[in-house]
Amino acid sequence: MKDIKDKYIRYLKIEKNASQHTIAAYQRDLSQLFDFLAETFPEILDINTLDRHHLRGWLVDLSQRRLKRSTLQRKIATVRSFFKYVFKRGIVKHNIARHLISPKSEKRLPKVISEQDLSRTLNAHTEVSTTDKPYEVQAFAIMELLYASGIRLSELVGLNLSDVDFKARQIRVTGKGAKQRIVPFGTAAFESLNRFLSVRENLLSNKSGDDDVTAMFLSVSGRRIYPRAVQHVVKQILSTHSEATQKSPHAMRHSFATHLLDAGADIRVIKELLGHSSLAATQIYTSTSSTKLKEIYKNAHPRAET
Repeated sequence: MKDIKDKYIRYLKIEKNASQHTIAAYQRDLSQLFDFLAETFPEILDINTLDRHHLRGWLVDLSQRRLKRSTLQRKIATVRSFFKYVFKRGIVKHNIARHLISPKSEKRLPKVISEQDLSRTLNAHTEVSTTDKPYEVQAFAIMELLYASGIRLSELVGLNLSDVDFKARQIRVTGKGAKQRIVPFGTAAFESLNRFLSVRENLLSNKSGDDDVTAMFLSVSGRRIYPRAVQHVVKQILSTHSEATQKSPHAMRHSFATHLLDAGADIRVIKELLGHSSLAATQIYTSTSSTKLKEIYKNAHPRAET
């Protein structure tokens, strides 16, 4: 079954153009499934001897592990996708995963950093010397761009110098499924990025390759910045300069969308800026905005508490 799994992973890479994150997750999920089947049902010789009862046993095992609902949903989606692939390729006669039931999603409100906390944090860039602390200059440029554009962590990591149009004050973002979109940024991000570019060369090293030289942001080793490094930057900056409880790149993205909505931006425009494929994904921010409206009403209306 390993050969079939490897073919499926190549299919995800080449034909589906899936992200590295998706590929790694699917590869891990399938390996865990096959390990479970080999240990629990040693009589299984190949994929054609599998049936839905084996998959039910796998689901029971997952439910006993008390996994997060989102994790369980992804694992089931992985297995559904895999068996759909092997069925369409004629490797198996029946799609035994077709009727697997996935649990419903939990409705969680996005975690948002307040405008006051973000303003206090981003205004602290004036304390940083461009000559003494180039990495801190980059850190604030990353923070400004995350808040100005609402881009995903993976999208920021993938940014190249050529993706930033300073004249038009916009960036070309490559999102999920290699889909590209144009996102504008404002004066604060423009100034912060320009400040960073004046010291960016100081971050390059003899370890920097061709891809690193073209990358917008760099790690301490002079290579293209990686996701964990960005997460560390965001957490460190917010911990130092604010009282925010949420300290992640995704919280910056949530804050971008929620603050735009609170200020009256059209949700369809926010959808395009975020790179969502459907409006349903963006509508979660209307719940957060409604919560804020209720708080304002409660504090402002003379008879709200009577």
